Amino acid sequence: MSTGRGDRAAPPAPEGQWEVRFADAASAKGWESLAQQARGNTYRAWVTLRTDPTPRDETPRHHRLKGALAHGTHRGRTCEQWQIEVTGGGRIWYLADTSRFTCWITFAGTGHPRATDH
Repeated sequence: MSTGRGDRAAPPAPEGQWEVRFADAASAKGWESLAQQARGNTYRAWVTLRTDPTPRDETPRHHRLKGALAHGTHRGRTCEQWQIEVTGGGRIWYLADTSRFTCWITFAGTGHPRATDH
């Protein structure tokens, strides 16, 4: 996804916080839809991604995915895959690249991801 005139500029992560990046254009588009539907919750999710993306104490709304979805690969690196439930159906899935302190958003959207419908 290229940026241009009028696009928001995300600040770089300060010391001790994680970078948050989109893995692909679809996740960026889904993020915008999610932000339009649930602005405050999406912002709180972004803060969580920056400050505590892999919490020791998981909750029903923020947890590591299980089974075949527990890991994902981005740019040749295999990482744990996590989920934040932003709304009843809205989700953010991301890969936690712990060596680079980067969260790669692999899915963001207002509806439940189809990959879990098995």
